[in-house]
Amino acid sequence: MPMHALHDEHLDHDLATIRIKNLRLRTYIGINEDEIQNRQDVVINVVIRYRAARAVQFNHISEALNYRTITKQLIRHVEEGRFALLERMTREVLDIVMAHEQVLTAQVEIDKPHALRFSDSVSITLSDSREAHD
Repeated sequence: MPMHALHDEHLDHDLATIRIKNLRLRTYIGINEDEIQNRQDVVINVVIRYRAARAVQFNHISEALNYRTITKQLIRHVEEGRFALLERMTREVLDIVMAHEQVLTAQVEIDKPHALRFSDSVSITLSDSREAHD
């Protein structure tokens, strides 16, 4: 199958994608007494899109979206929090990511391993975006 050339109007050369993959944390999540009393594992995946032209040009962290800072915020929030619903935890994690002005779009998926019998996990995915600023 031949490859079709992409024209410049279809490319966004400075849009970067950051993926935080399989961030494994322990927190209080659920509505059953056992879940309220005991921490459980959750697995967080985050996809972030931002304009990276200045980071590429200047090759300095001050010009980049610092994914380490975001990850530390997520770890602190999730591990110190208590959540009844996976939907609520996912929204709160997404809000932390979107609080960074450089973020144009983000998607968060949180898995709760072994939430259902015979299932590896149950997950919730939420996404958000803002208008691009020049």
